[in-house]
Amino acid sequence: MPVAERVPSLLRNGGFVRLTLARIISVLGNGFARIALAFAVLSLPGASPGELSLVVACQAVPQLVLVLVGGVIADRVSRSGLMAVSDLLGALSYGGLAAVVLGGHAPVAALCALAVTAGIASALFGPAMDGVVPQLVPAEALQRANGLLRVGTNTSLLLGLALSGVTVAWVGAGWALALNGLSFVFSAALTSSLRLSRRPRQSASGWADLREGWREFASRQWLWVVVVQFSLVVAAMNANAGVLGPLAARARFGGARAWSLVVAAQALGSVAGAGIAARARVGRPILAAVLFTLPAALPPVLLGAGAPLWTVAGGAFAAGASLDFFGVLWSTTIQREVPEEALSRVSSYDWFGSLALAPLGLALAGPAADAFGTDRMLVVCAALIVVATLAALLSPGVRSLRASDAYEPVPASDVSVRDQEVPRPSEGVERE
Repeated sequence: MPVAERVPSLLRNGGFVRLTLARIISVLGNGFARIALAFAVLSLPGASPGELSLVVACQAVPQLVLVLVGGVIADRVSRSGLMAVSDLLGALSYGGLAAVVLGGHAPVAALCALAVTAGIASALFGPAMDGVVPQLVPAEALQRANGLLRVGTNTSLLLGLALSGVTVAWVGAGWALALNGLSFVFSAALTSSLRLSRRPRQSASGWADLREGWREFASRQWLWVVVVQFSLVVAAMNANAGVLGPLAARARFGGARAWSLVVAAQALGSVAGAGIAARARVGRPILAAVLFTLPAALPPVLLGAGAPLWTVAGGAFAAGASLDFFGVLWSTTIQREVPEEALSRVSSYDWFGSLALAPLGLALAGPAADAFGTDRMLVVCAALIVVATLAALLSPGVRSLRASDAYEPVPASDVSVRDQEVPRPSEGVERE
C-alpha cells in the first residue's frame, strides 16, 4: 500500500505531528551546522587537520560518556521534558559557537568547550527520543511512524545541507551556526508541548537501573552484535564525514560547496531509503538491516580512489538510502522487542556501543591523514565498514530473528492511532 494512504491516520495524531515538526526544524539547523563547524575550524589562521579532529572529538566524547546517564534519566522522567531541556542546551551551545566565530576571535579552546556542551545535549536527547515514538503511536504503526519521521527529517536535512554550502561561502560559517542555535529554540517549544507522562521510579539507584538495562541489552544477541558492528562502522563514517571528507573536498574539489553536494546527496538518498522502509515487509528485519550497511563504504572508497565529484555524490546517495533503510528497521525492531519501561536505557546502551570508537576515529583521522595521506585513510575507512558488516552476518541471532506476524503492516483504516498523548494502560502512571 502506498505511503500516501497511510499518512492521514498518523497526521491525526497531534503528538506525533508536533514531534515530527520539532525534529524537522532541529535537523534543518543541523544541516547548516554539519558543514559550518568543519569549515569554521579550517578557516582559522594556521588551522590544521589535527585541530579539526580535536574540536569534533570534543563533541563526541561527552555524548559517549553521558549517554548511559541520559538513558536512566529518560526512563524515570518525562521523555518529552528531557528532550526540551536538551534542545535548550543545544541552543546555548550553537549560539555560543556562532558568537565566537562571528566575533572574529575563535580560539580552539572556546570551540572545544562549546562542542562539549553540544555533546552533553545530544547525550540527553538521543535515548529520550528513541523512547517517545512508542508512547505516541500503537505498535502496529511503529514502522510507518519511524519511516515517515525519517522522511521528514531527512528532507529537512537535505534542505539544510543544500543551503549550508552557499551560506558558508557567502556570509560565513558563523551565521550558519547561529541558524542552528535558533532551530533548537523552536524544537524545544514543540517538544515541551507534548507533556508525556513521567516515568515511574524503577529502583532506588541509577546503578540498579543501569544493571537492569544491561540485562535487557545483553540478553538479545542480535542487539549487541549489531551494536559492536556499528561501533566500527560509525567510527569510520565519522572520520570520513567529520575530517577526511572535508579534507579531500578542499584538496580536490575546492571546499565547502563541493562537500555540501556530497553530504546533500547522502541526505537525498536517506529520504528515499526511509520512504521505502516505511512500507516494506521484511521477514528478517535485522538480517536485512545489516546487509544494507554495506553501501556505507561507497563514499570513502570513491573519495579515496580519486573518483569524480558526481560519482562520489552517487555513492553518497546509495549510502544514505541504505543506512536509513537500516535505521527504520533497527528502530522499529528495538521498539517492538524491548519492554517500553526499559526502552531508553537499552537505547542508551545502543548509543554508547555504537559511539564507543567515534571519538577515537575522529581524533586519529587528522593525524593519520597527515602521516599516511587522506586518500589512503579513506580506503581504510571503507574496508573497516565492509569487514565489520560481514562479521556481524556470522551471528545466528542476526540471521534468524523474524518479524512477528502481529507487527505486519496493516491498512491505515485498521490502525487506531492515538489522538492524545496518554500513557499505555500497562504503565499505570499519572500525566504531568
